Amino acid sequence: SYSSAFTSVHGGRPSSEYAKIRKESLESKFRRILGSSSHTLFADRGFGPFLAVYRAATISYHVVKLTVWHLLLSDVHKRAEKFRETLIRLGPFYIKLGQALSTRPDILPSAYCQELSKLQDQIPPFPTRKAIRTIESELGSRMSDLFADISPEPIAAASLGQVYKAHLHSGELVAIKVQRPGMAPLLTLDALLFNMIGGQLKRFAKARKDLLVAVNEIVRHMFDEIDYVLEGKNAERFAILYSQGGEGRTSIKVPKVYWTYTRKSILALEWIDGIKLTDAERISKANLNRKKMIDEGLYCSLRQLLEDGFFHADPHPGNLVATEDGSLAYFDFGMMGDIPRHYRVGLIQMLVHYVNRDPLGLANDFHSLGFVPEGTDLHAVATALSVAFGDGRRQSNDFQGVMNHLYDVMYDFNFSLPPDYALVIRALGSLEGTAKALDPDFKVIESAYPFVIGRLLADPSPDMRKILRELLIRDDGSIRWNRLERLIAAISQQSSEESSKKPGDENTASSSDWRSFDMHSVVSATEDLFHFILSRKGWRVRVFLIQDIVKASDAFLQETTFPGIFEEEGNTGELNPERSRMIRRLINGVQSFRQAISLAPNAWTAMLIRVALKPESQRFILDVFLALVNYSHDKVPETCWICMSKYLNYLDRQWR
Repeated sequence: SYSSAFTSVHGGRPSSEYAKIRKESLESKFRRILGSSSHTLFADRGFGPFLAVYRAATISYHVVKLTVWHLLLSDVHKRAEKFRETLIRLGPFYIKLGQALSTRPDILPSAYCQELSKLQDQIPPFPTRKAIRTIESELGSRMSDLFADISPEPIAAASLGQVYKAHLHSGELVAIKVQRPGMAPLLTLDALLFNMIGGQLKRFAKARKDLLVAVNEIVRHMFDEIDYVLEGKNAERFAILYSQGGEGRTSIKVPKVYWTYTRKSILALEWIDGIKLTDAERISKANLNRKKMIDEGLYCSLRQLLEDGFFHADPHPGNLVATEDGSLAYFDFGMMGDIPRHYRVGLIQMLVHYVNRDPLGLANDFHSLGFVPEGTDLHAVATALSVAFGDGRRQSNDFQGVMNHLYDVMYDFNFSLPPDYALVIRALGSLEGTAKALDPDFKVIESAYPFVIGRLLADPSPDMRKILRELLIRDDGSIRWNRLERLIAAISQQSSEESSKKPGDENTASSSDWRSFDMHSVVSATEDLFHFILSRKGWRVRVFLIQDIVKASDAFLQETTFPGIFEEEGNTGELNPERSRMIRRLINGVQSFRQAISLAPNAWTAMLIRVALKPESQRFILDVFLALVNYSHDKVPETCWICMSKYLNYLDRQWR
């Protein structure tokens, strides 16, 4: 990714080998699941082969129709619309498949992704008598022995199952989720038959060569979704990590699982009354704090994606409700992601590079995480990303807007999203869509950045420290002063906010505490940064730092010596606007740094003393001093003569 004659001060970049190993592991897991399910389908059901022939005939009929439309239609948007309609007619498996593929711009052209994003679970509910038969069969008792009462009709229905409202004999109100009959064998059959028609669908949609690989990963998640015991375990794990029983900082609720009434096709959960986030009228009547709910939901989601890695992959408005006390309740834990640390760190790095408009850094991230094939020209990718960012910044900075502009880049350069990131894209898109129901101006990337910076400052691990260094130091060793200035300003702003906070504000501000920086973490990160600059690896940084110090002293010397006498008569402007701006930025930076120190003066003082006592620091201070002396040897006399000349000119003007 770089010229052979250039090496970064931050060292080499991670290889894409991890992505290959991770992909092979997940594909192996899928083959085991599908092999076991297909054996059950054909061995335990005498009508399995006949069912396969009938289903194959049905699918073939719709594929032939789709082929005819392919020949008749030339407009890609019309083709995409027919593709979506065909998936709806083919049933639950293909609807779920289309929903998942709508977030895969590396597989399908952008027109198809946008059309498939319209897919909903448009399957009518199955009869309640079949649901009752399933419940009694799975739980081994009559309905009257199991529940005091149950709703006559489902209160919600989707492609894989439907939900009933019931009372236990203990009086507890529960939600009973019942799987659609025959879902497991039908899912297995459709997954097997897809390989038969996958080539034709791929040609119609002009999909990439790894369509079948992507579909296998999607099917793996579908098998997880129809295992309600696994969903119950997911709910309990989610509750431990993120609900009030976890850290205690967030107002997140997760329904309790009733294991006595839970089986692989039946799930019994605590009933939680709530208000849909799209119901603006009820939220207003309940006097709920929208900003607080958005903060809580965003904080919980960022912890899922960037800290713990276990995340809800589909937080759309149907799976999130607001309770009367202003908490957020999560539902439906069938589609969950478990992103490894390697990818979490990569996601943080991508967010940092995107927000700071660093397309080459982002292209390198894509390469190291296995997004682009080996041998791809990363500078070409960076150029395309730069164009996409430019268009996206002018039009929109929300997640969907960014993705719309990245679709063509990902498709043109044959990107291959790792399975974990496909779910991350879905989760971020759903999160932003849900938050926009409360605040139409919400932008998930922009809102997440303070959390990302907080993670970089708080996590002392080598990979996080490397990202922090890359944020502030270029690969050639020069300092990114504008980013450092913004970071110091953000920390000092926290100082001014905390000093102006009233005693009664603690409860109202608790929802935004995660946006604040832990000052001891900031001090620790600063000390690590100093150690890097003073180390062998940081020699180039020290060279650039000395040059910048000399430039700043020169500007300060020329702008502040004998103030008020340099201006010509009638000229009250600045002698050199660029130098004046540098001086103002330097003064503002020092003031901001002083405010940041005021938050933890003892920690800052102890750290600065430790650094100052290091021999490397003393040598660097000596280098700075010698550089200033060497520079001043010629510059100071010159400046003095200029000042004296201007002073004499000033006296002459006064005498005249």
